[in-house]
Amino acid sequence: MLISKAAFKQSVLSLSMCGALAASQGVMAYQEGDFIVKAGAAQVAPNASSHTIIIDSPALGDTGVNGVDADKDTQLGLTLTYMLSNRVGLELLAATPFEHDIRLDALGADIASSQQLPPTLSLTYFLNDPNEKFQPYVGVGVNYTAFFDGKAKSALGNAGTFELLANLATGGPVGITSVENTDVELDDSIGLAFTAGFDFALTDNVGLSMSYYHIDIDTEAEITTDSNLGKIKASVDVSVDPSVYMVGMYYKF
Repeated sequence: MLISKAAFKQSVLSLSMCGALAASQGVMAYQEGDFIVKAGAAQVAPNASSHTIIIDSPALGDTGVNGVDADKDTQLGLTLTYMLSNRVGLELLAATPFEHDIRLDALGADIASSQQLPPTLSLTYFLNDPNEKFQPYVGVGVNYTAFFDGKAKSALGNAGTFELLANLATGGPVGITSVENTDVELDDSIGLAFTAGFDFALTDNVGLSMSYYHIDIDTEAEITTDSNLGKIKASVDVSVDPSVYMVGMYYKF
C-alpha cells in the first residue's frame, strides 16, 4: 500500500516529537519538588582554639593555660534536600554521633572525650543549568551542635593536674592532694554554617556527591571534681570551628 506524501510527513513529525520527548525524559534534571537523599562517609576535623582555663570555685582565677584541642572522627553522614525551585534547595545534614578526644597541650595528653551531633539546616544554590549532570552548589545555614557523654580521662582525674592548674592561678602551692568524681560537660552550640560541593549524575536518579562544610561551633567546657579542699570547678571557652568533609552517593525521587 502506497503512503501519501502528507501521511509520510506526518509520520516523520510524530516520530521526531516522540524522540524529543524520550530524550527530555532521560535528562538528569533537578526540579522543584524533588527530594535528594545522600549518604556517605563524613569526617569532622576540628580547627580548635581556646581561651585560658579559669578556676571558678574556689575563686582562684586565670591559670594562664590554654591550648585545648580535639581530634577528628569519621561517621555515617546523611543529608536530605528538598528542591524549592530548579536551582534552590533546603538541606538538612545529620550523622551518627561523632566522638572526639580533647587534648590539653600543656599536659601533652588527652584530658577528656565527648560525643556530639551537629544537625545543620542550609539553603543551597545550584550553579549549573538544572539539566546538567555536573551540579556544583554553595550554601549557608545554621548549625545546632549537641554535646553529650563527656568523660574525664586519667590525665585529668588526678590531684597533680588540679594542683598544677591551681599553682599557676595563685602563684604558689594550694594543697590539692586527692580528687574523685571528676566530670566534664560541654555546652551546646548554635552557629553559622557554610557549605560547598557538587553532585554528578550517573543515572536519572542516582549519582555521586562530595561536600564541604565549615561550621561555627563555640562551647564552654566545665570541669568539676571533689577534692580534699572541697568541690573544684574550672571552665574554658573553646572554639571548635570544624571542617566537615562528606563523600558518598545520592538518590533523587
